[in-house]
Amino acid sequence: MAKKEHVSETPATQFLKKKGLSYSEHPYAYEEHGGTAVSSRELGVDEHCVIKTLVMQDEAAKPLIVLMHGDCKVSTKNLARQTGRKSIEPCKPEVAQKHSGYLVGGTSPFGTKKIMPVYVEESILSLPRIYINGGRRGYLIGIAPQILIDALSAQAVRCALEE
Repeated sequence: MAKKEHVSETPATQFLKKKGLSYSEHPYAYEEHGGTAVSSRELGVDEHCVIKTLVMQDEAAKPLIVLMHGDCKVSTKNLARQTGRKSIEPCKPEVAQKHSGYLVGGTSPFGTKKIMPVYVEESILSLPRIYINGGRRGYLIGIAPQILIDALSAQAVRCALEE
C-alpha cells in the first residue's frame, strides 16, 4: 500500500478543519506557469473539475475572488455587470499576494489574509467534486462544491469563456 504523503497545514486547511469540513489532499509536482493543465494531468482528473482561484479588483481597487473552471477564462465584462461594478480586472501578482496572503500559483479561497467577496462560476456548483488550491503551490484539495457556498458564502455568477 502506498504511503500517503503528509502535507503540512496551510491557512486554508486550518480554516476548513476549524469549520469541520472534509477534504482530500492531492499534492503534485508543481511546474512554474503550468496552471491547471499540469495539476489536472498530475492528478489524473478533468481540467474542468480543477478550479482556479483568481484575485481580481474592481474600479475602486477593491479586491474580490473569482472561482473558475481550469479550462475556462473569466469574462470580466460579464462579471462586472452581474456584480454591479463598472469594471473588474485581475490584480497584479504582488497585489493579489498582499490581499490573499498566498503566493500566486498557490492561492486558495479559504483562509485568506483579507476577507473578500467570493464569486463562483455557476456550473462549478453542479460538479460532483472539485479540486481547488489548498494554499500552497503543488497542493490541491478535493471538496464538494457546496462547501464554497457554506464556508465562503460564494455567490454564483455566469462569466465563463471557453479557453
